[in-house]
Amino acid sequence: MVRISALVTFTFALTAFALSPNNAGARDVGNGQGAQFTTGGCVNDADCQSACCAGGAEAADGSGGEVGICSAEAASFQNGKTGCGFVDPNAAATLAAAQAQVEKQGF
Repeated sequence: MVRISALVTFTFALTAFALSPNNAGARDVGNGQGAQFTTGGCVNDADCQSACCAGGAEAADGSGGEVGICSAEAASFQNGKTGCGFVDPNAAATLAAAQAQVEKQGF
């Protein structure tokens, strides 16, 4: 019984700390200019200042979809990230969500 409780607690903790991109950089998602900061969203490596778009982040809309997050290469496998070279298979949806965030922010 204790093992099950510990496993449930650990699983809950992992979901509570799901990695997601910082919305402050929404205007730089998908522009391919290498302007996105570390922890900002990306659809491929060309978006990031670090040239590393790591997979494994969770979409901020709660859909559970995987999105990219700009990362330092040395940290590209930390916290559940899947390494550099991520190419968002749902780029159109990610770009639409980023544009909506930009409009909401007003900048």
